[in-house]
Amino acid sequence: MADLPGLSRRRLLGGGAVAAGAVGIGWGASGLARREPDGDDGLDVVAFHGAHQAGIETTPPGHAAFVGFDLAPGVDRADIIGLLRIWTDDAARLTRGMPALADTEPELAARPARLTVTVGFGPDLFTAADLLERRPAWLRPLPAFPIDRLDPAYTGADLLLQVCAEEATTVAHAVRVLSKHVRSLVTVRWVQHGFRDEPKGQTMRNLMGQVDGTVNIAARSVDFDRLVWDDGSATPWLAGGTSLVLRRIAIDLDTWDELDTDGRELTVGRRVSTGAPLTGVDEFDEPDLTAVDRFGIPVIPPSSHVARARHTHDGERFLRRAYNYDDAPGPGQLSNSGLLFAAYQRDIDRQFLPVQQRLAEVDALNEWTTPIGSAVFAIPPGVAGPGEYLGQRLFES
Repeated sequence: MADLPGLSRRRLLGGGAVAAGAVGIGWGASGLARREPDGDDGLDVVAFHGAHQAGIETTPPGHAAFVGFDLAPGVDRADIIGLLRIWTDDAARLTRGMPALADTEPELAARPARLTVTVGFGPDLFTAADLLERRPAWLRPLPAFPIDRLDPAYTGADLLLQVCAEEATTVAHAVRVLSKHVRSLVTVRWVQHGFRDEPKGQTMRNLMGQVDGTVNIAARSVDFDRLVWDDGSATPWLAGGTSLVLRRIAIDLDTWDELDTDGRELTVGRRVSTGAPLTGVDEFDEPDLTAVDRFGIPVIPPSSHVARARHTHDGERFLRRAYNYDDAPGPGQLSNSGLLFAAYQRDIDRQFLPVQQRLAEVDALNEWTTPIGSAVFAIPPGVAGPGEYLGQRLFES
């Protein structure tokens, strides 16, 4: 394996005093990077280390990049540990507004803009690391759904980087730094960029014009701890971590444009103007799926997205975190837009799959939306302190 520019093989593999020194320098320097925002949002910092990885319970910023990597042939457990040491050190620096080691554009690191870096492990990483017995039971590709038209260019991966910030330049710089420093160990399978505009006190809208994300789990709540963060009872190394399902959903905006307001509201089950359910007044009113009009017709159609996506019991709730995408259209197309739908939960099989299966069976919105990408990841817990690296409990416990 060739050395990376400015980095030694020993640092890459996490061996010896060189690696220990690099990590030590990273933590010490990042401690000096904290600064007062002074009214400039670009200087705001989200803490990197803690019991959980940032970027999940954190308020979603305006820009995101999801990057899926495949391990290079021959990469083994020691190589993966070395990669994770590099990502831990680089992310700790970048999220504090400091350049990573061997950062060739250090000026771009000066504006962290609430940067978060979240790392995930795909199913096949456990095979490469010879740790199949530690892979969670739910960590496998989702079953085939009749609505799916999955493109391999957006499906699966051994490793995930989720990089989010308020400024697109910050995201782009972090993705490049984190990717190029491990390029001898991985290849990029896909990069998916997303954005969201969420005025203060309001819920974001997707590119269909709909309020998106009304029903969600409140951060820093008992429900969040119970439904999102793993408690380690089934998989001890994952305590404080979670799972991620990432779905790329293409939206046919060109035919959606032909639908009038009434049609859109009956399809979704919510008012376009306010996001309120058709049986309510305010966005956060509970939808009444039993209400009927004077003719006995359900006010919220049973086939509407609200009705089909509604959890049937508390155990089907999960955290939704969506980003719009708007890419260059292909020949003959007017648009190439959609949603990067990220779902976080303790157990994919028990929480996410029942809801997704209902939507795949019947959902009026399926006429305009098509899942074209799908990937699942285990998100390890956070890094508690200096000298530790992401995923350490998986590899060393």
